[in-house]
Amino acid sequence: FKMMVYAMAFMIMGSIMIIRSMATFQSTKIHIKSIPSFVEPALNPLFCNSRICRPGHSPPCPLGVNFVHSRRQSSSSFQTIPTRTAIHRMGHERKSNKVTFTTTSLQLKESSIETSHLDDPPSSFPDWSFQPRDFFRYELIYQSKKSMARVGRIHTPHGIIDTPGFVAVATNGALKGLDMREADAAGQQLVFCNSYHLLLQPGPEIIEAAGGLHKFIHRPNGPLITDSGGFQVFSLAYGSVQESLDTQGELKRANIKNTRKSGQNMKNADGGPPVKVTENGVFFKSYRDGRKILLTPESTVQAQKSYGADIIIPLDQLPPYYIDKKALQESVDRSHRWETRSLKEHLKDLRNQAMYCVIHGGVDVSLRTKSVEYLTSLPFDGYAIGGSLGKNSDELLNLLEWMMPMFEVGHRRDKPRHLLGIADEPSIRGSILHGIDTLDSCYPVRLSRHGTLLTRSGKIHIKSSKYSKEYGVPIDPKCSCSTCAHYDRSYLWHLFKANEPLYISLAAVHNIHYMNDLMAQQRQDILDGKL
Repeated sequence: FKMMVYAMAFMIMGSIMIIRSMATFQSTKIHIKSIPSFVEPALNPLFCNSRICRPGHSPPCPLGVNFVHSRRQSSSSFQTIPTRTAIHRMGHERKSNKVTFTTTSLQLKESSIETSHLDDPPSSFPDWSFQPRDFFRYELIYQSKKSMARVGRIHTPHGIIDTPGFVAVATNGALKGLDMREADAAGQQLVFCNSYHLLLQPGPEIIEAAGGLHKFIHRPNGPLITDSGGFQVFSLAYGSVQESLDTQGELKRANIKNTRKSGQNMKNADGGPPVKVTENGVFFKSYRDGRKILLTPESTVQAQKSYGADIIIPLDQLPPYYIDKKALQESVDRSHRWETRSLKEHLKDLRNQAMYCVIHGGVDVSLRTKSVEYLTSLPFDGYAIGGSLGKNSDELLNLLEWMMPMFEVGHRRDKPRHLLGIADEPSIRGSILHGIDTLDSCYPVRLSRHGTLLTRSGKIHIKSSKYSKEYGVPIDPKCSCSTCAHYDRSYLWHLFKANEPLYISLAAVHNIHYMNDLMAQQRQDILDGKL
């Protein structure tokens, strides 16, 4: 009988202990409603202020994270920080997804935090943001019956852009070798300026104080487009497109000898890569003075608001061509989150500016499709095709062949489509057939500086001695530019061989004029039913 009593007593005591243990376990459950996406562990350690976890620890979390110690406490006590990271874990010391909870501290590292891949739905944007803009619109004039090629006009606050159209690149707010008046005379309508370079010199505040980019560069009646700066920043990590292909996407390291005269691949003190990607944005070092700069989806929009261009671009991540599927998926998801943040920042103050999204996914069909479907559901004003576009022109055109029909569905056909960074002639002709409206590149001006001139009968390499005695023969007999009207091939050969600065200007004027003549001919061919 005593043994039975003892046994029952032990069972009751054991049950009580189990119940108490469960209650204690439940009371120490840690809920983190939201943790900022970017946390630098060395500067912003997160400490649990629980007296259970760490007796006597009173300083609150420096980033405002609340630790709730009772399940009975209302969820309204959670402090919400606007990020996409929401972590819910239990226990005093548990490890999951590389996030460590301990009795003394919570150490977080940006690259280790598992962030949500859920994109902000269209319903998270205000209804008015989906309405047509009175200051920006695309007008379809003619749709080819033979291809996806189309002729149209983009109406902007600073003028009309005829499409298909070539977009010249004025890297630092200046075209290499010619001023804006010469470009206008050559038929140039839309001009592309790089936010990255303008951010470093002269700076957004200088441009804004001048009255905006149009006044600063003295082009009051011509449309401008600025990018986010992301392309140039990620080029610091992987090099140019061609360098990325040559190295198969290998990241540049600080201990690589810097062979660039511009100094853009500067050494980092820690020997790591020249850029650091976080969920918040991307850190890079200025090639001008070495200062560290954080470019975020919000800060790039704020800079572009200071510039005042007609069309602006959100921040996106540019992955190399050679990248595995998982890494590419993560890059596309991050670009979507960054572009959404940029768009929300833009919608706070439109300032008569249009914003294009940037479609990503490399040459992967499923990821490109996902990017098209998501980004075109948001209130962007146009669509830019970006990311890795293939390793050659054939792969680019193959990508456009299966992707561009998606832009003919519903409202997508009512907005302009821009192909980023492509303007060699074979790619131009092929892209237009697939419905591209505008293309940008520094290709024509770069060619001219290095002695290559564009003509209707093919390229001319003016350094060749065979042009030394071509007196009275213009670069292109059918060209009406000022260079062809006043100078011949023999004189241009001489200027190039003598390294005379005048050659750069004369050659640039011709190549820009040629590109605009080419686009005008393409438009006419579409209207005539040839394309």
